[in-house]
Amino acid sequence: MPQDSTFTSTTRPPSASLRLNRPEKRNAMSASMWHDLPGILRILADNPAVRVLVLTGAGGTFCSGADISEIAKLGDGGDSTGATVAAERALREFPKPVIAMIEGFCVGGGCQLALACDLRIATDNARFGITPAKLGLVYPLSSTHRLVEQIGPSAAKLLLFSAELVDASWALRVGLVDEITAPEELAGRVHGLARTMATRSQLTLSASKEIVDGRADEDAFRAWQKLSEDSGELAEGVSAFLARRSPAFAWTPHL
Repeated sequence: MPQDSTFTSTTRPPSASLRLNRPEKRNAMSASMWHDLPGILRILADNPAVRVLVLTGAGGTFCSGADISEIAKLGDGGDSTGATVAAERALREFPKPVIAMIEGFCVGGGCQLALACDLRIATDNARFGITPAKLGLVYPLSSTHRLVEQIGPSAAKLLLFSAELVDASWALRVGLVDEITAPEELAGRVHGLARTMATRSQLTLSASKEIVDGRADEDAFRAWQKLSEDSGELAEGVSAFLARRSPAFAWTPHL
């Protein structure tokens, strides 16, 4: 995909890394970045070489939030967070697994992005916060609901009401992140996990993501089951298991 000064993308099959590249602002998301993110994600989703996406930030920081100096540019019919919600939705609906690789600050809009990913792995010295109460803003409805689903109402209220930063151990304890590692181990753990996930059946991963995210009803579930048989994925998995060999899963999403 084309590179610009605020996003860089590196594709090394079977995964891709999308990096927020504004280190002088601790990767604060400008209005243009929020607006551009859905289109960038569509390009990556359409690339058959990309089986897993890693979202990260440049310069030792994940994302310090939305660039408050540009908050007025994010509006949509009176909603000052319209573009951020659209970007969050695009990330949440990305059809392949997404891992947030978090170091440094993950604050405000940074948490919004991280929570839209499927998994969050952070360094043990990362810091997290949701700070609209410092600005008189109302955190987006969808983002607030996702936060509560992830960590529960009490922990969500602590973050929202205090607007204080919390450490990685607290984030791990309440489920805001899935794992923490030493800083020097972060990249190896994330990219190793991405490589492992890329060897699994992409049909199973796609179906699982749709079901876990609540986007599949009983009919969709049955359709996925039938597709696993009709596509040969199930037969290949069973054959490989019985032969004690690595499976060669061939199914890819048709986007």
